[in-house]
Amino acid sequence: MRIGAAVVLTVITGSAILAVACYEKKNPTAPRGEDSLDVVAQRSRAAAKIKSVTVQPSSASVAAPPPPHSVVFVGAGDIAGCSTSGDEATANLLDNIAGTVFTVGDNAYDSGTAAEFTNCYNPTWGRHKTRTRPAPGNHDYVTPGAAGYYGYFGANAGDPAKGYYSYDLGDWHIIALNSNIARDAGSPQEQWLRADLAASTKSCTLAYWHHPRFSSGFEHGNDTSIQPLWQALYDYSADVVLSGHDHDYERFAPQTPTGVADPTRGIREFIVGTGGRSHYSLGTLKANSQVFDATSYGVLKLTLGTGGYDWEFVHVAGATFTDAGSAGCH
Repeated sequence: MRIGAAVVLTVITGSAILAVACYEKKNPTAPRGEDSLDVVAQRSRAAAKIKSVTVQPSSASVAAPPPPHSVVFVGAGDIAGCSTSGDEATANLLDNIAGTVFTVGDNAYDSGTAAEFTNCYNPTWGRHKTRTRPAPGNHDYVTPGAAGYYGYFGANAGDPAKGYYSYDLGDWHIIALNSNIARDAGSPQEQWLRADLAASTKSCTLAYWHHPRFSSGFEHGNDTSIQPLWQALYDYSADVVLSGHDHDYERFAPQTPTGVADPTRGIREFIVGTGGRSHYSLGTLKANSQVFDATSYGVLKLTLGTGGYDWEFVHVAGATFTDAGSAGCH
């Protein structure tokens, strides 16, 4: 059998496949998970905007069983609005998935008021409030000091004066950051992050916040102001970053804080702005982007094990897009 697998890059609009590029993967010693992609994308309803991009192995692969001593970490961002129903569909998914729930910001639209958390978020994702460890978004901060957000989540959201905190899940160190406050090099948050990483005894690290460092989304795209946080995480060999802000799903290959592919020490980023608020379209496809979809609401289910993790995008009823795979920690 020849080593290597043909890979197909497919760009889909609402009316046609625009381009297909094939290349050969010739690294038989790639890290765990690099050849275990299982991606299916669907055509967008919109005729004008590109909605889905997939990098897909030409032959199907079998997902590895969950590693021993694993924990489930599941969630999304850009979630609840009283005038939309997408959050009801994604909350139904959480009803059937055990584990710790994360959010990556913009929890209650449009302004993160106490009333919006009570009337819009609480009836759906609020069913899982006690097991949720949230991160705030810019819409949560439309209310001064994100008072509605901190008032609703209480101690689970960390110190209201900071909004960043950390905890351990199994063999993983988990860090929730606040991209709505100072995050430049030397800022209190960045310095805290470095100290927190230095003190961790866990072999694997995951961080999450709202604004993505890298994004192919049409509405927002890359945010270079996040780079100091990425740099700190990269310096301490973090493994995974989760963000939202762009209302789509995207998975990147491991990369450096400046966007250079780095399969050895790079951080893999997932954008999971799929909690139910709305869908955005594809802008400029960024380097190292492996999968992009803006057609399906859903949640990202991560199974965090000893020395590695599995990921699965779980779509709502009626959608078809999926993405699954596995990888090892550094």
